[in-house]
Amino acid sequence: MTFQEQIQQGIPNQLPQAKPYETNINHAPKRKEILGEEEKKLALKNALRYFDPKFHAELLPEFREELEKYGRIYMYRFRPDYEMKARPITDYPGKSEQAKSIMLMIQNNLDYAVAQHPHELVTYGGNGAVFQNWAQYLLTMKYLSEMTDEQTLTMYSGHPMGLFPSHKDAPRVVVTNGMVIPNYSKPDDWEKFNALGVSQYGQMTAGSYMYIGPQGIVHGTTITVLNAFRKIKKETQGGLFVTSGLGGMSGAQPKAGNIAGCITVCAEVNPKITKIRHDQKWVNEIHENVDELVTRVRKAQENKETVSLAYLGNIVEVWEKFDQENLRIDIGSDQTSLHNPWAGGYYPVGQSFEESNIMMAENPELFKEKVQETLRRHAAAINKHTEKGTYFFDYGNAFLLEASRAGADVMAENPTLGREFKFPSYVQDIMGPMCFDYGFGPFRWVCTSGKPEDLQKTDDIACQVLEEIQQNSPEEIQQQMKDNIQWIKGAQENKLVVGSQARILYADAEGRMKIAEAFNKAIKNGEIGPVVLGRDHHDVSGTDSPYRETSNIYDGSRFTADMAIHNVIGDSFRGATWVSIHNGGGVGWGEVINGGFGMLLDGSDEADRRLKSMLFWDVNNGISRRSWARNEGAIFAIKRAMEVEPNLKVTLPNIVDDNLL
Repeated sequence: MTFQEQIQQGIPNQLPQAKPYETNINHAPKRKEILGEEEKKLALKNALRYFDPKFHAELLPEFREELEKYGRIYMYRFRPDYEMKARPITDYPGKSEQAKSIMLMIQNNLDYAVAQHPHELVTYGGNGAVFQNWAQYLLTMKYLSEMTDEQTLTMYSGHPMGLFPSHKDAPRVVVTNGMVIPNYSKPDDWEKFNALGVSQYGQMTAGSYMYIGPQGIVHGTTITVLNAFRKIKKETQGGLFVTSGLGGMSGAQPKAGNIAGCITVCAEVNPKITKIRHDQKWVNEIHENVDELVTRVRKAQENKETVSLAYLGNIVEVWEKFDQENLRIDIGSDQTSLHNPWAGGYYPVGQSFEESNIMMAENPELFKEKVQETLRRHAAAINKHTEKGTYFFDYGNAFLLEASRAGADVMAENPTLGREFKFPSYVQDIMGPMCFDYGFGPFRWVCTSGKPEDLQKTDDIACQVLEEIQQNSPEEIQQQMKDNIQWIKGAQENKLVVGSQARILYADAEGRMKIAEAFNKAIKNGEIGPVVLGRDHHDVSGTDSPYRETSNIYDGSRFTADMAIHNVIGDSFRGATWVSIHNGGGVGWGEVINGGFGMLLDGSDEADRRLKSMLFWDVNNGISRRSWARNEGAIFAIKRAMEVEPNLKVTLPNIVDDNLL
């Protein structure tokens, strides 16, 4: 069968041969065994409902074995034989160009070069899934190949509920992930619902088909590192940045450190992913001996090198050793997947990667004890460095939250509302006041032709648009404009493309609209092929997360999720091609609500109308909420937006004199 015929077939009429478990692939760890016997039967019934009853007797023992062996039913047998990657949009079967663009983005999220655990359909973060099983993938791709522009596909946590009649201005796909009742949103609830096959953790861009490999987080981390060094008034050259994690998202850190121009030390316990990042040239060197690492860092500091050093081992060993050696760390953070601490997101010190994985599955209570003990040591070592002048920030991975739950010394001596921890979130100090409040966030696009030359043309277009805007930009946003122009000019030479021909930069509503408008015009003129627009959920409006995206909201509303819900509803009737809303994300199940979108630009007048309507709302919804929280930069930005658009009328806060209070 051709690729197109396999897509159109969906779930095959004849059982494919069972596939061997490939040991050379980076697999998800065994999930916690949480189902009772009756619940296991229910999980099997739920899985088998995708298949003709004549296959049930053969599939039942196979699915039971998967459930017992891996803690989930992935349906490995139904993994397609074709190469998993984003193809040119013209390669996909279908009646709708919008639907074809979504197929392209789904396959990109599962590309072996992009996905963290491709056979388990996990894109990043240890559990950020596109689908729960391979039957869902096959059925979704079939529906998309049949869809017209008068239909909408509804996705329930990876399950394609079906195609429903709609209209051409409606989203082609509406995605929800993990949207459980709030009282059933604890980590063990996720384990149970996911094992039953009724819910999944979509992370942010994993379950919304908008991940573009580590490039997205490379850009955000570059901006964060640059501004962290600016905050401590030190040049990046010769400066030392210490962190951990080389997996899906965290793997971007050493690359970002190189672009920023500092020395980066990044610890990782998984040998396989460490080797992958080195092979991809996202990290320069691998070190397995902590004494040798100290010697290498001293040399790099003396020579003011720009270099990234991976330490194959536990990050606690690095912090403790650098303290003993009195080695100065300028900025420090952590990007292990602490939203998922008991299932592979963070590993205890003092035992091997393999030993930890066995303990995680066979003795989860002891594993939890070891993780919390390590968090206490981790925080204690960081405290020793911060007393010597290190600037440490939480990089939005729930490090401080989980450390506090473990009893670590991370709480502020004199806490204030929103500043309960010793250390700030990077959003509180950097991304919030410098970027999000002014409307700057991670705008991204994918060239659906798959041609590198199209990406180069879009880079040139975006750069030209930003340089034109910068000429008349107010002083308050000149640094943001300058950083992003510098970024886009160096994007090609930094070789950031992994998977699809994609790009990211931080832009405000004006920048996003003008760049998108210029793309649509170039498509209309035949200069480039169609382009998919999107963004990270980690943005101005997309995410309500009290310890990350909305951690610099101090009016008491940081635990509310009205903004994210309004955002996705507003995007859906203003022209998005697909929309998504998730429970969970970078800080954990039950800790955040986040949403995103995708939009196909095809050169049409309709696309031009949609992009202007949707992108303006998508950004200014968040600025208005931040303005109402009395954020100074957001008040400035929303007043400016109202001057540009007379139909925008936002309620502004009146500021109370603290002396009066």
